[in-house]
Amino acid sequence: MWMDTKPEVKGANRRQTNTIQHVLNGLLLFTGDMRHLDKYMQDKLFVLQLAVGALRGVTMVILANNPLSGALILIALYWTSPWMSLLGALGVLASMLTALIIGQDSAEVTAGVHGYNGMLVALLMGALSSAGDWYWWLLVPACLGSATCVFLYSSLSSVLDRWDLPVSVFPFNTVIILYLLCTGPNNPYFPHYPSLPPGTLDPNDTDLVPAEVMRGVVLGVGQIYACEELGPSFLILGAVLLYSPLLLLHALLGSAIGILAGLSMAVRHECLYSGLLGFNGALGCMSIGGLCFIFNWRTHLLAIACAFFSSYVDIALGNLLGTVSTRWSSRGFFGDVSHVFAVFFSAMNSVPLLPQVGLSASSWASTIIITLMLLLTGSLATYRIPSDQVMAPEHNRSFRLSWKSGKVTEVESTDVGCG
Repeated sequence: MWMDTKPEVKGANRRQTNTIQHVLNGLLLFTGDMRHLDKYMQDKLFVLQLAVGALRGVTMVILANNPLSGALILIALYWTSPWMSLLGALGVLASMLTALIIGQDSAEVTAGVHGYNGMLVALLMGALSSAGDWYWWLLVPACLGSATCVFLYSSLSSVLDRWDLPVSVFPFNTVIILYLLCTGPNNPYFPHYPSLPPGTLDPNDTDLVPAEVMRGVVLGVGQIYACEELGPSFLILGAVLLYSPLLLLHALLGSAIGILAGLSMAVRHECLYSGLLGFNGALGCMSIGGLCFIFNWRTHLLAIACAFFSSYVDIALGNLLGTVSTRWSSRGFFGDVSHVFAVFFSAMNSVPLLPQVGLSASSWASTIIITLMLLLTGSLATYRIPSDQVMAPEHNRSFRLSWKSGKVTEVESTDVGCG
């Protein structure tokens, strides 16, 4: 009797194992870069291809490239503020449509390459605006700024491609700083909140709260999308996990390093609690730790160094851009230069500064440091991944191992950039 039932038990276990394996394989189809979706969408309506590309553009803000992750991030933004989600979606669409109008490569457009800079511009305009939510006039500079990113991206790519460097978010950083300089905190049409330097001491600061600091590590990743709430930030982390667990690890590690750098510089506690000092470190650590370099212990240490450099440069730029006097325009060139030295020496002697413009340093720090890291020479350069071949860190590593063993002869290409 027992001998008769034993083959049946084995067959049932085998069927159960096969079912679990099929389920896992089905779930894996929704992770990573989802390149099979691009092949499926090739003969579909262009509008549908554009929608998938827009979702990819949403995730490229956080260095991922997964349309389902993009959908999760839009849900997180809607959870934070419907107005912010509208601005972000509008920024992506405005930049992608502009790219089509001026004749950019349609493959790049449908891949979302021309979407993420426009989204960042629109999001930050909304986050810094002091006019409140649903201020409809803000849609005008948001659309124009997003469209301008396409021109800057196309121009910069022709220069940076010579050194195999990604354009990254240079267009976003340039457009947003010009917008803030043009408007100012007291502009009657497009006012914005002034950004206080992180080094400004707050006399009301109490003892450091460890729980709030840990919360700031999670918010540091959410701040990449100007998100300051814990629940949506966790959803953004889930979107990163869907793309790459290794990328999620480096995102949290880089954000924690940014908080640690802020603690070492005694910055305002609010900068630590809100995650503002974490997102540049997160971006730097993610870019180097497996995305632009093959992941191993050497590049992991390089990623940690990049996170530290990005965080300290962010603090320096935040102090610099937040302490520019509003009286420059009436001084003339030589007056401006002398005032720069006056501000510098007053800062060295701890003398109170003049009224501030309060410019945001945005992600200039991580963008500059990542670009410098990609120019490294020596043995570390051998682990560098060409910009047009960057994919999920796990895929990059497995492809490298297959290539070294001689199993792969051709290289797939992708449009994901670093930083």
